[in-house]
Amino acid sequence: MAENPTGEKAVNVGIGEYHVGSFHMTSIGLGSCVAVVLHDNKKAKGGVAHVMLPDSNGKTDRPGKFADTAIPVLFNELVGQGSNKRDIVAKIAGGSSMFKQFKGNLDIGGRNVEAIKIALEKCHITLAAEDVGGNSGRSITYNPSNNGIITIRRADGTCIEI
Repeated sequence: MAENPTGEKAVNVGIGEYHVGSFHMTSIGLGSCVAVVLHDNKKAKGGVAHVMLPDSNGKTDRPGKFADTAIPVLFNELVGQGSNKRDIVAKIAGGSSMFKQFKGNLDIGGRNVEAIKIALEKCHITLAAEDVGGNSGRSITYNPSNNGIITIRRADGTCIEI
C-alpha cells in the first residue's frame, strides 16, 4: 500500500488491475496507460482501472487491462454497490506518447484515450475532467470522499488536481 498526501494508506491499482470502493486509491507509472476513475459523489465511492491497451479482442481474464472492458466492469460494480447510473462521472489521466517517433497505430497512449472515450459514451458516462497526452508520465491519487478530486503528479515534477 502506498501513502497518499494525507498520510493514509492507499490501495495501489497496478497495470491491468481495477478496484472499487470508498478507500484511497493510487495508480503509478502511467505512461501510455490511462487511469480511469469513475466517481459517485453522492455515495462517496468510486473505482480506478489502470488501462494498458484499447481493445480486449474478446479476452475476459483481466478486464481492468483493456479500455473496452474496464469501463463496463467499473460501472457495473458501482451500480451493483448501490450507485445511481446518473450519479457516476469519469476522470482520466495518462495516455502519453512516450516516444515522439511513434505515431499512428504505435501511439498506444492516444489509442487508449480514444477507446476509453468511446467506452464511456457507450455506458452514457460523462467525462468530467482529463489530463491526457503529452510525453510525460503520471501517477494519480484518488480519495472518493474528497469530492472525486484526483491529484496528478507528472514525471516533470508538476502536480495538478482535476
